[in-house]
Amino acid sequence: MFHYIPTGRLAAGAALLALAAVAHGADRLSLDEAQRLAVQRSYQIPAYDAAITASTEMGAAAARLPDPVLKVGIDNLPLSGPDRASLGADAMTMRRVGVMQELTRADKRALRSTRYAQEAARTQAEKDKAIAAVERNTALAWLDRHYADATVTILAEQRTLAVQEREAADAAYRGGRGSQSDVLAAQSAVLQLDDRVLEAQGRARAAGAGLARWLGDAAARPLADPPAMDAIRFDATTLETQLAHHPDIAVLARQVDIAETQAGLAEADRRPDWSVEVTYQQRGAAYPNMVSVGLSVPLQWDRNNRQDRELAARLAMASQARGEQDEALRAHAAEIRAQIAAWQTGRARQARYSADLVPLAQARSAALLAAYRGGKASLADVLAARRNVLDTRVAALQLEADTARIWAQLNFLFPMAQAGGHP
Repeated sequence: MFHYIPTGRLAAGAALLALAAVAHGADRLSLDEAQRLAVQRSYQIPAYDAAITASTEMGAAAARLPDPVLKVGIDNLPLSGPDRASLGADAMTMRRVGVMQELTRADKRALRSTRYAQEAARTQAEKDKAIAAVERNTALAWLDRHYADATVTILAEQRTLAVQEREAADAAYRGGRGSQSDVLAAQSAVLQLDDRVLEAQGRARAAGAGLARWLGDAAARPLADPPAMDAIRFDATTLETQLAHHPDIAVLARQVDIAETQAGLAEADRRPDWSVEVTYQQRGAAYPNMVSVGLSVPLQWDRNNRQDRELAARLAMASQARGEQDEALRAHAAEIRAQIAAWQTGRARQARYSADLVPLAQARSAALLAAYRGGKASLADVLAARRNVLDTRVAALQLEADTARIWAQLNFLFPMAQAGGHP
């Protein structure tokens, strides 16, 4: 007589997730909560806030005139003769103290301040992009773990049925109604499922580690049901208009603003800033003190090869930034259209699996099981039908997971805090 010792530890391990969900039903981790926790745990997002503050402060400073320059010195100090090193004996020796102020024009200061404000806006767009990436990656990790857990559950259910079939085949063999080959086939089916359960549990642990990258200890909590994924926030016919708010496009748009302001600064630099200086000169007691007033003006004697070339370079950089923005918009539109098409195809295939393929496989398995009980089919046929049911259910679940990942990539292109303002 053939005896088999079942590997109960596999079944127990496969049931842990379900038991945890029951025990902690009130503490199940939803997708929305996971995304909020991930954003709160991010170190990158506060860094963007610091950069925004820095640019704002620099913009306020740039709007002010440069600091005045204090100038102190001694003019015409004798080095020889009877008045050597004397500060008051010679009529030309003077102790000098003065102040010089650069008179930067108001329009140039305003442009410099605007440039820092635009850098703050670009950093804000980069922050939004980072938040969207955290929320999107967290959603993908959450879905990976959800479907990995669901795969373990399906395989555990099928293993339970396989164990029952093995026990029935063993009982039939001991009662003289079955063959040893049926017992071996049933045992082989259990062992194959044991291997698949182990593999699925490994993938579930890996998915849990991926989620822990974003959530830390909170990733160990049981997951809530996934949200509805039957709609996305995009209309393919007006995609370019909607994508104007895409974080990547917003960053490039702010870069265009900065490049255009830099060109405006280069244009303003073609008109030099003046500097004014007032100096008080003290001479010896026998001589009168003096005051000097001066005006400094840079001589742009080679404007064609300096200021004009810098302006041309800045204008070219602005054109480059606009071209990159337009090209990125076109590329994102094409990519999202492809993702929308893949999501729609996945939804259609899911409906086909749910309505036709899975019920058909289950009906065929049930028919073969009835035929086997009536002596009209072999156990091998029943086991093959069971494997077909399992493979069909796993394929349907994998298709659902792939479609859900596309949904997450589409639905979390924008930060959720901005979701109300975008399609």
